[in-house]
Amino acid sequence: MNKRQARYFAIGSTLLATLVFLGLTLDSHRQFPKLTNAQNITPAVTLGKDAWHKHNCINCHTIFGEGAYYAPDLTKIAQQRGAPYLRAFLKDPSKFYDEQRHRRLMPQQNLSDEEIDGLIAFLDWVSKVDNQGWPPRPIVVTGLGAGAANATIPSTTTATDPSTSAEGAATAMTGKDPVALGERVFMAAAPACTACHSLTAGADMAGPSLAGIATRTEKTLASPDYKGTATDLTSFIRESITQPSAHLVPGAMYSANGASFMPDTYGKDLTPEQIDQLAAYLATFK
Repeated sequence: MNKRQARYFAIGSTLLATLVFLGLTLDSHRQFPKLTNAQNITPAVTLGKDAWHKHNCINCHTIFGEGAYYAPDLTKIAQQRGAPYLRAFLKDPSKFYDEQRHRRLMPQQNLSDEEIDGLIAFLDWVSKVDNQGWPPRPIVVTGLGAGAANATIPSTTTATDPSTSAEGAATAMTGKDPVALGERVFMAAAPACTACHSLTAGADMAGPSLAGIATRTEKTLASPDYKGTATDLTSFIRESITQPSAHLVPGAMYSANGASFMPDTYGKDLTPEQIDQLAAYLATFK
């Protein structure tokens, strides 16, 4: 290739690259309204966006991967936590964290009720933007979550597990072992249980750690303070899934105004079989 050919090749390549870039840019702008749910940008969303910038939330948090990394990414926080939790948290973050234990504490922003409602609306809008699956992992508040390397996850091949027998092994292999199926439900429910519950003792997140739930349940059912209708471990777990406000732990920051922060939609979103499987799985945490 001589100098003239090299020059023409460079010019042609530049023009082609420019055309491709412009085409992709125009196509992106064409899709922005649909991808960002622009039609759902209400005055409350705008107010929340302004509060987000006014209080410099991005100095600690990220949305869509943009911002600081000192505090959790909040892209999907509205789906993972829900409005009741966010409202109570924004009112007084100190009730959810202990600076000595967690080595960090979100400052009290003294937000007005209008700003809190706006921020919740803004974060709800953000959570519904089609961001191609980002962030890839559920939010972790305390640094420990279900699936962490040191999580205490019960084995489905223990001595008391039916899969240790020939019949049980065959059942597990055909995908009918309720404990194994319950673990899948725990990881894949929408929103995923792992977004709020840890399987590591002492690692409380938006909801309490589920390590030792079987032992705690025995004490709860025997307590005169228990307000639910469950009579045993399995029915208590079912009740906690389908009616999370049936029994609220006194003094615990997992509820506000007499209602649990846990969504009350799992009874509709999960089939009775899935709930039974989830109960069977969680019952193994002694």
